[in-house]
This record gives sequence, C-alpha cells and structure tokens, in this order.
Amino acid sequence: MTSLVELRVLEGPNLYFPRAAVKLTLDISPLASASDETVVRFARRIGLKGARPGEPDTGFRQRFAARAIARLVRTIAAESGTSRLAVRVRPTGDPHRLVVAYPWRHRERAQVMGRAVAEVLDAVPGVGVEEVVARAAAAVASAEPGEAPSTITPTIPVVAVTGTNGKTTTSRLIAHIARTDGRRVGWSSTDGIYVDGALVEAGDYSGPSGAGRVLAHDDVELAVTETARGGILLKGIGLTRNDVSVVTNVSADHLGLQGIDTVDQLAEVKAVVPRITRKDGWAVLNADDPRVFAMRSVVRAQPWVFSRDPDSPAIREVLSHGGGRATTVIDGWVSVLDSRGEVDPLVELVDVPMTLAGLSRFNVENALAGASAALAVGISRDVVVAGLRTFRTDAEHNPGRMNIFSLAGEAHGVTVIVDLAHNEAGLEALLEVMAGVRRPGARLLLGLGAVGDRQDDLIERLGEIGAMGSDVVAICHKHRYLRGRTEGELEALLRAGTERVGVADVPAYPTEVEGLAALVAQAGPGDVVGLMCHAERDAVYTWIAEHGGTSDSPEELADKVRATGRA
Repeated sequence: MTSLVELRVLEGPNLYFPRAAVKLTLDISPLASASDETVVRFARRIGLKGARPGEPDTGFRQRFAARAIARLVRTIAAESGTSRLAVRVRPTGDPHRLVVAYPWRHRERAQVMGRAVAEVLDAVPGVGVEEVVARAAAAVASAEPGEAPSTITPTIPVVAVTGTNGKTTTSRLIAHIARTDGRRVGWSSTDGIYVDGALVEAGDYSGPSGAGRVLAHDDVELAVTETARGGILLKGIGLTRNDVSVVTNVSADHLGLQGIDTVDQLAEVKAVVPRITRKDGWAVLNADDPRVFAMRSVVRAQPWVFSRDPDSPAIREVLSHGGGRATTVIDGWVSVLDSRGEVDPLVELVDVPMTLAGLSRFNVENALAGASAALAVGISRDVVVAGLRTFRTDAEHNPGRMNIFSLAGEAHGVTVIVDLAHNEAGLEALLEVMAGVRRPGARLLLGLGAVGDRQDDLIERLGEIGAMGSDVVAICHKHRYLRGRTEGELEALLRAGTERVGVADVPAYPTEVEGLAALVAQAGPGDVVGLMCHAERDAVYTWIAEHGGTSDSPEELADKVRATGRA
C-alpha cells in the first residue's frame, strides 16, 4: 500500500497559500505504527534530533507525524537545491491521513517531490530510510523543471464574489450596475461566461477557468467572477489578485466533500477570495455573519461591511478604526456610512425590485453587498442607484433565483416562485418570500428536492424545514444531480425529515416539471407554489409560459404584498 492518497496541483491562490501549490494527501499509517527505534532513526535523518514521537497509533504519534512530514518535505527540498520552502500540514477527519501543501514554481519537479515524499514514508518501516531520503532528494534534483504556474495577473479591475448563498445574484447585480455605467463587462458564473450581457459559453465556470475565459476577451473592461468552494479546493483561484472581493455569507453546504467537514472549515475556504484582494482595494464583508466578519483579520484590503442593522456593533467597529465603510438600511433607505460619520442615502428599498418589496431578507443583503462592491470599484453613486432600480429578479435578469410568476386560465390567481434553494438557508429564504405574498387563508405548496452530494442530516433537515413551512409538500427529483445516490435514498432522507415534524405520506415525482404541475393542479386562487428548481429551469419556464404564466412586475408584486394585509 502506498502512502500517497492524492497529489493535486493547485494552479493559483488556495486554502494553503496565496499562490500556486501542490497538495498531498498522505496515509501516515507506516509512520503511525512504526517502532520507536525506527521512528527515532527517521527523525534523526531529517534533522529532528531529540524528538519524542510518542507511542505507536496515539494522538502524540499523530502530532509527531505532522511535524516530521513537514520537516521531511523541507529536507528533500533543501538536499535537492531549494534553500527555503514554506510547508503547511493539516489534519483530516481520518486520524491516519494528513494533508501537506507547499508552493511550486516548476510543475514537474514539484510533482516529483510529492511522489518522493510518499516513497520515503513507504520506506519508514524498513531499515534503509536514510538512503531512501537521499535517493528522493537526488530524484527531485534531476527532474525536469516543467511549466510555470498559469495563474493570471489581471490588467483590468476584477470584482470577485463568493459565499454559500447569494453569490450568483450579487455578481449578476454588480455586472448589471457596471453595464449601466456603460462598461463592457465579463462575468463568469455557475451559468456560464457572459460578455456584455450575452452568454458566450454555457456551463459552470465558477472555478478557476472562468476568470481566465473572461480575461481572454480583450475588449472586456471589468471582470466579475463568481468563485465557488469547489474551484478553490480542486484547482485554486485562477487569478493572482482581485480589486474588490465580496463574501455574502457562510452556512452549511457541501460539507463532507474535499476534506471540508465543518462550517468553520468552509469559512476558511471562502476567505481565500478576500485574502488576495489588493491592499488598496476593498473587501466587502457581511457584518451580520460572524464567520465572514472575522475574515477582516486575514485580509490586507480595506473593509467595507454591509448589514441590515444600522446599529450593528460590527459597523461601529469598522468605522471607528478609520478608513472603513458600511452599507446598511436606515428608515427604509439603502445608505452608505463612512468613518467620518457621514451618511449618504442612496435609494429607498421599495424602489429596489430585487428586494421583492422588502420581502426577501437575503436579497436585501445581496443588494447591500452589490451596491458596496460597485461603489468600491469606482462606479458613481448615481449609476449605482440606477442599477439598483432597474435590476429585477425575473428570468431575464436573474434566472433561477426567486423568480415570481402569476398563472392564468384554470390556475388564475396562483403564484409560482422558482428558486435554486439548494440548502437550508436558501429554502428558508424561499419560504419567507412565499409567505410574504400569500393572501389570508391561502396555502403554501412546496416542491421539495435535494442534490445527492449533500450529507444525510442536511437532506433530512431540508425535509423538516419544507414540511414545517408549507401546507402541502411534494418531492420533485433532480435526476441529473443524483451524484452517486438513488432517487429512493433521497426520498427516504427527505421523508425522514418531514415525518420528524408530523408530515407523512409525502408524494414524489420523477421531475421538477411533473412535481410543479401536480402542485399547481391542487392550488387555488391566492395559493403560492414554490419550487426548488435545480435541474430543469428552462423546462419549468416553458411549462409556466404554456399555462399562461407571466413574470410579476415590481408593481404587480407590490399589489400582492398589499393584498396580504401586511404592507
């Protein structure tokens, strides 16, 4: 059995370093179980004289292994001609595995060194470990250097957006405001590459390749990049830096993948984006999310926070240190505060269509984040105001994100809301808006679904939240996103969640369209049907149009809110 579980080349800034790095996942079983005599001999060879390795297969031995492997990497590097090398070592959820990372400048030589480290670990139980270390260093020294990192240093302003929820909406808003300013904007996202509002390449480009594809267009004047967790972990960020970064929030999502098991670890991943913001740039951070607000301690850029609460202690802290700024809501106005105490009211929330007449708490936050980033990148306040007034959450401006429709014909009076809602926070936001447009006495009907690469407890929690927040619930499968699970597994987990809150016999439909059709057939005037739509967005839009559905204008939405009696 080899000690090398995985060797991954990260092309740009990553969880471990603000530049290209090699990440090794190593099985330390040979070192963890070796005899004291063998381990002491190994430690002596790599310069850890007097080390106390602890008993085999103990926590003490594991900590020694982390220290020893870092020293081993440096020893091989030094003996192969590299005098200084930064090394990071992290534990994983498996006590017999460690992650080791080091920067690289020459691709082939860096990979040879990774394999050489594993070969030394494989040899630890034997008697010739001293010679193996020497051979490993010689192999690295004689290796071809290989290519340099392909990380791009941008020559135009870049706004990079990350977060668990809201990053697509926020990046779309920033791109819209910049286009309102007359700039030719390139935008990379989970939906594709857009240049000046036109889709030029479809697909998920929220990884490192997206930024490169945008900057490959010579006529682009401003780049907006949506940066997802997966891209940072699997490849690193494709750019050396950004001018403005935005972190919308961090909550439980995609846990249990790529070694990220907790929300705190996920926050570390998201923090890579503001960590590479230029010193004279701005890091736009959610002041209401403690994990995001804490990122100000690891960034060089100036902090620009946003919060729905104008009296937030986080706002006071940022402004009191001088140089920081904040965007908040004061008396219903989106307002900017600076460290001198000046207040600039930009626009009333009721005139910002994306907030859905103030119903969508998350879209209020997205509007604050987007306005902050646009101002930070140098767009004038008047243009920012115009952009906020004209950006809508319809299928044209923001497809798949809180799109609200009114149906006609037999379903006249039924409202349909389509949203990605791919995690707990997203589903809660969808239910919040559904309840906000429901007339007194009407019902909420929810098309519930989940993608397969979520943890069991998160999928169950989606069922629980959906059943608690709606009057009728049905499971709508996403067959393109099973990701290793069966439909039966997902049904069982979702139903376990619904049954926990007393809702049993939840029906299931093979597609999102069929689930939507079944729910609309049960709905009456004033009822609201919400659909967690991930897999069949275009087909859902087509079905709605075929049934006389039209997208609600801001005025129509305001009328629905007034009809609830809560306006």
